[in-house]
Amino acid sequence: MSTETLEFQAEARQLLQLMVHSIYSNKDIFLRELISNASDALDKRRLAGLHDEALKAEDPHIAIEADTEARTLTVRDNGIGMTRDEVVGLIGTIARSGTAEMLRQLKENKESAELIGQFGVGFYSTFMVADNVSLVTRKAGEDTGTRWESAGEGTYTIEDVADAPVGTAVTVHLRPKDEEDALYDYADEWKIREIVKRYSDFISFPVRLVKAEGEPETLNSMKALWSRPRSEVKDEEYAEFYRHISHDWTDPLETINLKAEGTFEYEALLFIPARAPHDLFQRDGRRGIQLYVKRVFIMDDTRELIPDYLRFVKGVVDAADLSLNISREILQQDRHIQLIRRRLAKKVLSTVKEMLTKDPEKYRTFWREFGRAVKEGLLGEADDRKAILDIASFAATGTDEPTTLADYVSRMKEGQEEIYFMTGESRAQVENSPHMEAFKAQGYEVLLLTDPVDEIWVDAVPDYDGKKLQSIARGNVDLPSDSKPSEEQTGEFAPLLTWLGETLDEVKEVRLSTRLTNSPACLVSDADDITPTLEKMYKAMGQDVPPVKRILELNPEHALVTGLRDAYARDAAAVDLPETAELLYGTALLAEGGDLADPARFAKLLADRLARTV
Repeated sequence: MSTETLEFQAEARQLLQLMVHSIYSNKDIFLRELISNASDALDKRRLAGLHDEALKAEDPHIAIEADTEARTLTVRDNGIGMTRDEVVGLIGTIARSGTAEMLRQLKENKESAELIGQFGVGFYSTFMVADNVSLVTRKAGEDTGTRWESAGEGTYTIEDVADAPVGTAVTVHLRPKDEEDALYDYADEWKIREIVKRYSDFISFPVRLVKAEGEPETLNSMKALWSRPRSEVKDEEYAEFYRHISHDWTDPLETINLKAEGTFEYEALLFIPARAPHDLFQRDGRRGIQLYVKRVFIMDDTRELIPDYLRFVKGVVDAADLSLNISREILQQDRHIQLIRRRLAKKVLSTVKEMLTKDPEKYRTFWREFGRAVKEGLLGEADDRKAILDIASFAATGTDEPTTLADYVSRMKEGQEEIYFMTGESRAQVENSPHMEAFKAQGYEVLLLTDPVDEIWVDAVPDYDGKKLQSIARGNVDLPSDSKPSEEQTGEFAPLLTWLGETLDEVKEVRLSTRLTNSPACLVSDADDITPTLEKMYKAMGQDVPPVKRILELNPEHALVTGLRDAYARDAAAVDLPETAELLYGTALLAEGGDLADPARFAKLLADRLARTV
């Protein structure tokens, strides 16, 4: 058959124009696409050889040959090859790759154009770097080959070739180098090595650089650790791979292998680092999951593959059934990606739980480095909350070691129905809080929550294994009856409580306390009100939060409180009583680490009162 000149399908012409006008911001991926196509062809020939011995390839490989003088780059394989009709169907048209809808996405979303796959579309990426592209191919088992050539102007030529070897060779006639347009010298051996190492290092066939002199050089490692049984991989190999992908100089704390088979297949190799990265709590911090499709690198920093609270996890996910035509926008909507995301999170959490029981020291390292981030998950993914609570540990009164909620529940006093906790800025501040007094006196254990995220998640998690989480600084706390004020005390203090409520504008209510044993007073948030620390956090973020009035609780056994009661009973109009009330409120505020509205006034009142006692 003689040479024919044919026109591209309409959508193919549009796609060519988009390519030529640099819809890709990263032109390096044209070589990734050609190598990926070659790898697919080798896989197909290997499969065909299982059914027909005559179709097997000797030394299956991919060869790259650069001619710096002619300014050409050739990628050849001895894979399955194509017939003339297949060449026209796969390259002359967009065929299976998505036609008009894909073109619309490419035009509207430049990022989605970063990753185009399948032979017919990925092949077009060569026109980003080429003035002319030629292809010579012969299908295994066929006698005649085919030559295809185009300058990317809307037409192509096709002809039969009698002596073509089995496989496919694509020759790219390179455009001049233009680094301002991110167009590099792709005939440069250094650039070829860089691209192969980045995108195609784990292709299962050797990618060889053919040189003018000497033996061809294999550029890729072909060592996809995630596809090998764990029993066949040394810990040193995992550690080396971890350091390669994470840029961390330490060994990983834990290595996790995962393989899913069935309707949707993928493999994952994940690492939990031994130390938190410096950007763990930065909004634009990098994430650690790389996405591969059939060992072809697609993208790093793949946030869609792991929940944000596990953003410190590093590793690789290799999906067998995803198209290379994938983008971040598509990832967010893809049902399979969501399934992978849930499975990876479940596997990481179960691994940490196993670590908790079998290697407590390793677990303590994990929680010290990443616990604060993991607790963020309690605010979002409801499906993960129970698993997160099972592995979480917290500081607590009466112990120097953090405790899990399960251990706390196992130590609860008889009749105790709630898990007591208190939030604050530091352990010392919380432990010394007046709110803690009755709990210490009666031997009740209290969790000490001092991370900023603790202020938020405790409102999102109502209970653990049926035990309600109760703040000792909010609402009413039901301790044993012997800690409650008697009816006689309630009657004696009623006039003072009413007067204080009218005198102190800062409080919404004044009542007798069941929490205090040593301090005269404390401030308590109502059950449905936000805490002072949370109020500060919102204001620091620029949110306009109205001031929340709190409840002032008094210790009916304290000398200051009983003296104030008696003084008010003797002379309710005494001039210094409002000042005493102000000092009482101020000391309660300072005791919990709060900020006085007018520190100078408080200091003056206190100095004047002390002067009278000298």
